[in-house]
Amino acid sequence: MAFRNFKMVGYVVYGRGSFNQLDEIISPHRKESRPMIFLVDHFFEGKPLVNRIPVRGNDKIIFVDVTYEPKTTYVDQLAQQLKEEFGTVSGVIGIGGGSTMDLAKAVSLMMNNPGSSADYQGWDLVKNPGVYKAGIPTLSGTGAEVSRTTVLTGPTKKLGMNSDFTPFDQIILDPELTANAPANQRFYTGMDCYIHCIESLEGTYLNEFSKSYGEKALQLCRDVFVHTDGWNEECDDKLMMASYAGGMSIAYSQVGVAHAVSYGLSYLLGTKHGIGNCIVMNHLEEYYPAGVKEFKYMVEKNKIEIPVGICKGLSDDDFEKMINVSMGMKPLWENALGKDWEKIMTREKLRALYDKL
Repeated sequence: MAFRNFKMVGYVVYGRGSFNQLDEIISPHRKESRPMIFLVDHFFEGKPLVNRIPVRGNDKIIFVDVTYEPKTTYVDQLAQQLKEEFGTVSGVIGIGGGSTMDLAKAVSLMMNNPGSSADYQGWDLVKNPGVYKAGIPTLSGTGAEVSRTTVLTGPTKKLGMNSDFTPFDQIILDPELTANAPANQRFYTGMDCYIHCIESLEGTYLNEFSKSYGEKALQLCRDVFVHTDGWNEECDDKLMMASYAGGMSIAYSQVGVAHAVSYGLSYLLGTKHGIGNCIVMNHLEEYYPAGVKEFKYMVEKNKIEIPVGICKGLSDDDFEKMINVSMGMKPLWENALGKDWEKIMTREKLRALYDKL
């Protein structure tokens, strides 16, 4: 059998205040007269963080709209804009949550690959390395900083550009940057990490590599959301490492039912990934009984409202679209339910699950 030859992030710096090293870190990657492009979550427009970005020469800061998850059309538009304005660039630096980091990865790749980003939705379709890229998370949980995918909603599917060219060349993990995250948002992305761990640790793809990281990430999530009263700096430190370890865990295994179902919601309704996972997880007792019980406890303890009834009033046609997207996530279903997953998760059963949401 062939083992996964797994491409990891090139360089990692971790620590409070490590963001201050950004200038020094990216300097060697600057190419004459080619700018560095900083894609920054629009949440930070007008905030102090922007003044700390080491802009030099013709560098450009672009505030990206991540109200909805990244679409292939948005990636193409950003890449096209940069090509028209500069021809090429030294690198793309993503500063924000999972959506911003995914945009940075995708735009970097599209600077050096022809066509539309929709052409590369799938596994190992990207042919050329992108320009230099760095990821700086300001929210913890998605694992986007370490993953070899960039999750995009395209014209026909929601699927990432999964390739060895996708991971960042550099990540900067500075827990200070996550300090002022809104409580709800922090919980949803934190739960994305928790759910990664439950799905990975209970999946059929599990091995000691993914287990080692998954167990550590799960322990850190519990420290933060089960065993701590109130939020403190240590929570930010722990959640940032939980996100990293959770991302590493699924790199060598896979996620499962919550993610597969949540992709359908995201494709049709534009539901953001973290909150989508929470909405689905609320109804998965049949698949992850212990995980769902603990999840519900964390929701209650942290006084979070999980939306209900989001599929009310959808047409049969809408449900079919969601089912098609969800059923397309074969590796996720196989990890969750085994080789015969199609006999277990029928279209009717999936429809009944969507009806509950």
